[in-house]
Amino acid sequence: MPGRGGNDKMNVTINRDELISLVQNLIRIDSVNPYLDEDGPGEKEMAAFIRDRLQTAGLEVHVTPINDTAVNVVGILRGTGGGKSLMLNGHMDTVSAKRMEIPPFEPTLADNKIFGRGSQDMKGSLGAMIAAVEAIAQVKVPLAGDVILTFVADEEYKSIGTEELVKAYKADAAICCEPSDLAIGVVHRGFAWVKCEVLGKAAHGSRPAEGIDAIVRAGRVLQELERLSDRLAQGPVHPILGAASVHASIIQGGTELSTYPDYCRIDWERRTLPGETEADVANEIEALLQKLRAEDETFQASAELSFLREPFEFGLDEPLYLALQAACKSVMGKIPEVCGFSGWTDAALLQEAGIPTVLFGPVGAGLHAAVEYVEVDSLVDMSAILVETICDFCQ
Repeated sequence: MPGRGGNDKMNVTINRDELISLVQNLIRIDSVNPYLDEDGPGEKEMAAFIRDRLQTAGLEVHVTPINDTAVNVVGILRGTGGGKSLMLNGHMDTVSAKRMEIPPFEPTLADNKIFGRGSQDMKGSLGAMIAAVEAIAQVKVPLAGDVILTFVADEEYKSIGTEELVKAYKADAAICCEPSDLAIGVVHRGFAWVKCEVLGKAAHGSRPAEGIDAIVRAGRVLQELERLSDRLAQGPVHPILGAASVHASIIQGGTELSTYPDYCRIDWERRTLPGETEADVANEIEALLQKLRAEDETFQASAELSFLREPFEFGLDEPLYLALQAACKSVMGKIPEVCGFSGWTDAALLQEAGIPTVLFGPVGAGLHAAVEYVEVDSLVDMSAILVETICDFCQ
């Protein structure tokens, strides 16, 4: 069987030990997102390491600073021309490592697993991407189309890296290499963040006739959110993702114990399904508030969408899906499963920019958790699958 380090069809070999070493070196670099942890350094050091590695492999390399800590790196293996181009996308940032139960930046190898912050999400994938293109470049596989490796910033917060990327780079298709347990990810939810402000009237706690409790009135909003959650759970249902959802995330209000609060803020998150639009969510918010105003004309509240990301869905008839499916069968000896993602990814931004995008990545566990790891065998298989997919799609 090809894979587990070799690709018989293209005579391209993935060196297991070198891939392990590369992933460990990536994990050793602290690239915690500073928007999520004020002590996080961002992607600069990681970007420099990847830039040097890609230049050594002979790729055309571009580095794009976005702000003081965020930076993108793009490496291009140029084809001879006339073929389709393929983008491989991965993010360099991680969430905070402060509550981990293992050394976050001292990767350990045990039981066919590499442990450390970002091992699964997603430095294992970054290593597999680099190893695949290095192997192709080393044996000079004749490709007609370009292979575009994109290493982006800030996916864990607001994805300013991929937002910047799609302004300057296009491709005929893309693989967003988020961890998928070697299944092919074709759909995920979107999300909307809502800020709701409820007004009351400040007064001394001993004078109830003079005060209006904004926190208590905010409870009415929470009750409506619970009813909305129940309705969403009842459908409509996506065949892979299930139902849409909503939850209250943050509540803030009050000044002191002996004062009626004149202000309370609730922030909630609405997870959306393919087919649901920004207008749908905005109308849902307004309907919720109108109901409360109709029940009590003294009720005062406003709400707005503070941030929104669209859902993602990929067609199974796309040429990239067929190429990736064939590569998985060649390397692993079986047709891969089709899956959906519970969270949001940069695939939605790539697809929105007109680049048909699929999700595909390694096996692991511990996303954002106290113990995180990626399985080595899956990284080797992933890299070999990327090699075959590139050679099929870009030749």
